[in-house]
Amino acid sequence: MILLCFFLMMVASTAKDTIDSLQSISDGETIVSADEIYALGFFTPGTSKNRYVGIWFNKDPSKTVVWVANREKPLTDSSGVLKLNNTGILVLLDHNNSLIWSSNAKRSVLNPVAKLLNSGNLVVQERSNNGASKTDFVWQSFDYPCDTILPGQKLGINLKTGQNQYLTSWSSSDDPFPGRYTLQINIKGYPQVFIKEGANKRFRAGSWNGVQISGTPQLKGNPIFRYKYVSNEEEIYFMYELINNSNPHKVVLTPEGINQRSQWNPDTSSWTNLARLPADDCDYYETCGAYSSCNMDLCKINYKEEQGLSDGCVRRTSLDCNGDGFLKYSGLKLPDTERSWYSRNISIEDCKMLCLKNFSCMAYAALDISEGASGCLMWFGNLNDIKALTPYSLQDIYIRMAATELEAIQKNKSHKSNIRKKKTIIVVCALSFSVLIICLAFIIFRWKIRRKGVISDQQEEDLQLPLFDMSTISSGTNNFSTDNILGKGGFGSVYKDGKEIAVKRLLQNSSQGIQEFKNEVMHIAKLQHRNLVKLLGCCVYAEERLLIYEFMLNKSLDYFIFGLISENLYDLSIQLQLYSNLVNKLYANRFSTNEKKSMLLDWTRRFDIINGIARGLLYLHQDSRHRIVHRDLKAANVLLDGEMNTKISDFGLAFWSE
Repeated sequence: MILLCFFLMMVASTAKDTIDSLQSISDGETIVSADEIYALGFFTPGTSKNRYVGIWFNKDPSKTVVWVANREKPLTDSSGVLKLNNTGILVLLDHNNSLIWSSNAKRSVLNPVAKLLNSGNLVVQERSNNGASKTDFVWQSFDYPCDTILPGQKLGINLKTGQNQYLTSWSSSDDPFPGRYTLQINIKGYPQVFIKEGANKRFRAGSWNGVQISGTPQLKGNPIFRYKYVSNEEEIYFMYELINNSNPHKVVLTPEGINQRSQWNPDTSSWTNLARLPADDCDYYETCGAYSSCNMDLCKINYKEEQGLSDGCVRRTSLDCNGDGFLKYSGLKLPDTERSWYSRNISIEDCKMLCLKNFSCMAYAALDISEGASGCLMWFGNLNDIKALTPYSLQDIYIRMAATELEAIQKNKSHKSNIRKKKTIIVVCALSFSVLIICLAFIIFRWKIRRKGVISDQQEEDLQLPLFDMSTISSGTNNFSTDNILGKGGFGSVYKDGKEIAVKRLLQNSSQGIQEFKNEVMHIAKLQHRNLVKLLGCCVYAEERLLIYEFMLNKSLDYFIFGLISENLYDLSIQLQLYSNLVNKLYANRFSTNEKKSMLLDWTRRFDIINGIARGLLYLHQDSRHRIVHRDLKAANVLLDGEMNTKISDFGLAFWSE
């Protein structure tokens, strides 16, 4: 009993990522790789009722399967058992102990162990005496891919054994039985990768150019993964490897024949599709036929088109052994290399000479562009499956042309170059003229601004008044705040300045022009009378025109005799223009509705105000140098200082005469 318990403890302590000859996996049991990335066990795909042994991504809730052992012979129930026999061969048995599937082995081993690696590779190897596994694999699942390639897995051919490692799609998403499509290397000519539907070519990825697979530049190496191409006497294969332990990747050949690259996203616990091929109609093999470049809009190289789109093109001019040359094309997917010859030891210059001497050579290109251009790749026969790859392609191809065709092409290029030069000259001249016009317009604009913004020296001398700066006035009136408005007139608003002066700001849409403004400034400045408001200065800035008066502490007469209804009187355009009417109103409103303000004007003050108005008008009409008719005399234009002395203001509509 003690020995039995000890034995069970030893079995339980066996690593969960291995199977030895004393163990087995039944349906419902799994082994998981050391870092719990991949799992091996039994599964049922989709709506199928069959059971299979496979490897799947362990963190994926939907169990994305990357390898299937018995894809051609499923189990019909859950009685299957996976074992490792004493010679190192994995066997899958059903409930009758009948063989469903088995691996093979390069040789027999005495102490075999099967292990699921973190790469997703299931390997059989010999365990050493100290318990460690030897690195030499006698069998591995990576040698027998299904529809998925994982990082570190080869896609190619072992030239010694003849083993071909290629992908075969599932029949459907519910059936892993081999489907119609394969992804494999064709080693005829210069090796290249194809997707085939049966024996028919569906998509050609291209060949290795030292940097990437030439026909799929969108899958070039990057900081996440890199490609590797090996070609020697023993094997030819492609492989991709992850860099810096990036998130898991997989390349799948779908049941629809699409080569799809995906990356695991741990944030969403799902696979993110990075690329798919074929990507468009031009990716399908030989869409435009021979000598045609497919670019989704047309099929054309410098050849004459045949009848149909897929019939390709023929040469306009037949080749001649004497005088042929080559025309360089850039940004193209290189033609099918099945009928090609290549050498790694020939320079690109020698390659050109070899191709020129061989009448069957239709084109040549550098074999390796990783460090400039080296090696030689030559095509014989028709140039098939060409596609425009700009801006991705880094490789040039030189296609053979007849001498007369090259001459015509050169003339056409020269003609186009001349047209481009003429267009360039026209565009440059047009742009220069436009810039000149803009500069002139800017200069004129600035000149007008300066004319509007500054009064000339002659005008300043004529006015004989201080000129105030606009920024000073704006600051003193709090940027002409409505809180500082003392009153409104037909030509603008009057603001109280912080330094006890009043600023009359003419409206920009006022009917008073610049000439009227000058008249008011020049004449008011010369008027000196105790009953006329005193002008202290002015300001002209762009469209702004402002007058600076002495500040009247008690505002205007209408503030006292009309009270709060003065605004309504103004809005109704009721102007008390005649002196007699003003006197009548002054007495008639002795008992105004605003009694508090009205009571400030006793009969003595009212008489003094009327007398002051009369004195001011007498000065304007008779005693001043110029005879002046006010024409806008009203209570709003009669101001009162701190001692209630009368000051007539606003000469905007005044009529002046000698």
